Amino acid sequence: MGVTLIAVSVVIGVLVLWGIGFYNGLIKLKNRVDEAWSDIDVQLKRRYDLIPNLIQTVKGYAKHEKEVLESVTEARTRAMGASDPKDQIEAENMLSETLKSLFAVSENYPDLKANENFLELQKELSDTENKIQASRRFYNGNVRDFNTKIQTFPNNMIAGTLNFKDRDFFEAGDEEKKNVKVEF
Repeated sequence: MGVTLIAVSVVIGVLVLWGIGFYNGLIKLKNRVDEAWSDIDVQLKRRYDLIPNLIQTVKGYAKHEKEVLESVTEARTRAMGASDPKDQIEAENMLSETLKSLFAVSENYPDLKANENFLELQKELSDTENKIQASRRFYNGNVRDFNTKIQTFPNNMIAGTLNFKDRDFFEAGDEEKKNVKVEF
């Protein structure tokens, strides 16, 4: 009887320790995903701050390109107001597309393309876009690790009970997936 009680106590103790370790591991992965999302947020804020300056610079040269400028402003506003990651992803993809159209319009204005302020803003925005891409990759790597942990057996049974949910990947929009057209 004494040996059985000790064996049961040891098994229960091991299960409790495993449960604590498992839970702490999930929390660690969840926090990494949240941190990675925060890194994206920081870069997006930087992008949002650059866009009004870029629009003001373009406005002076491309007065009749009002539609493009308005679409960039609307996309920026939508992206800044996104409430959850899924909406944020869609809004950011739309903003990326409108920025591409803004830079395409700038090709029609040689004076604008030569403007030092415009060139500096374009360089800063390009650097920011690269940082956003790196942050997205970091986020997606953490989401992959987190989702794998909560989806594999027997973790999925316990993670579901503890109300851990899959996270969405930050994916490129449909326009970004299209082949680039190169003409000479």
